Amino acid sequence: MAKNLQYQSSTFQQESADDEIDLRELFSALWKGKWIIVVCTFVFAVGGVAFALLQPNTYKAEAILASTDDGGGGGLSAMAGQLGGLASLAGVNLGGGDASGKVMALATLNSRQFVNYFINKHDLLVPLIASTKWIEDGNRLVINPDLYNETKRTWLTDEDTGESLKPTDWDAYKAFKKLIAVADDKDTGLVTVSITHYSPIIAKQWVDWLTADLNAWMKKKSLEETSKNIKYLNKQIYRTRVSEMQTVFYGLIQEQTKALMLAEVNDEFSFKIIDPAVIPEEKAGPKRALICVLAVLLGGMLGTGIVLARFVFKKEDDNEPSNSKLLATNF
Repeated sequence: MAKNLQYQSSTFQQESADDEIDLRELFSALWKGKWIIVVCTFVFAVGGVAFALLQPNTYKAEAILASTDDGGGGGLSAMAGQLGGLASLAGVNLGGGDASGKVMALATLNSRQFVNYFINKHDLLVPLIASTKWIEDGNRLVINPDLYNETKRTWLTDEDTGESLKPTDWDAYKAFKKLIAVADDKDTGLVTVSITHYSPIIAKQWVDWLTADLNAWMKKKSLEETSKNIKYLNKQIYRTRVSEMQTVFYGLIQEQTKALMLAEVNDEFSFKIIDPAVIPEEKAGPKRALICVLAVLLGGMLGTGIVLARFVFKKEDDNEPSNSKLLATNF
C-alpha cells in the first residue's frame, strides 16, 4: 500500500514538473523558430506596405461655425424668451422651447431627410459612391467602371439580377455619413463641420454647400412657422372680444413680424461662418506609416504564436511516453 502511494506521489510530482514552463526552454524554442517569426514578419510587412501604397489619398476640408442661437444674440431666441409665456397662453409656438436652435440645426444636419435632399440637389451620387481616387493632374476623379458608365452617364445593372446598381437614398445616406464629421465644442460653443474625400476641391466645395444649405433649410422652416403663427394670431384677434387678449395678440403679431423680417434678410440664419473651408494641401489619410507598423507587429505576433504552439504540442507529445512508463512501473 505504501509502495503504491509512493509511486502515485512520484507520478504527480513528475506530472507537475512536466507542466511547469521553463523560461530557458521557452527562449530556446523561440530561437529555434526564429526563421518562422522572421518570415511571417517579412510577409506581413511586405503586404502592409503594398496595401498602404494601394490606398488612395484622402483630404479633409473643415469650417468652424458659431451658432446664432448662442449667447442671447439671436433675435428669434430673444423674442421667444420675452413673449414665450404669453404665446403659450395663446397657443402659439415661437420657438425657443426645450431644444435650442443650435440643437435643432445639428439634428437637421445629421438627419436622413436633409442629407438626401443635399445629395439630390447637387447631384452627388457619382462622386460619393462611384469615385475611387483623385488624379491631381487635370483635377479628375477616377470612377469605378463596374458601377457607372461615364460616357453614357448611366448606372450599370447587375448581370445576375438585372437590377440597377444606382444607390438608394439609404445607401447614399450611409456613404455620406462616413465622409462627414460634426464636432460641437462644449467649452467654446463652436461647431466644426468637416468632409473627407478623395478630392480636396470636392471636400471644400461640399463643406461650403453644406453650411449654405443648412442655413437656407432652417431659414425656410422658420419663415414657414412664423408665417403660420401670424396667420393664426390674426384669426384669434377676430374671435375674441376681450381687449386685453387682443392687445396680447397684436404684440405677438408685431414680434413675429419682426422675426419674419430679420429671417428674410439674414442668410446666415443658424450658423455664422467663423473660419470658412479652404482647399486642403495636405492629405488626411491613409496613415501609411501606421499601417506598416501594425502589419509588422501582427506578423511578428503570428510568427511567435506559431512557434509557441509548436513548442507546447511537442512538449505534450514528449510527456506522453514518460507518463506511460510511470504508469507501467506502478503496476
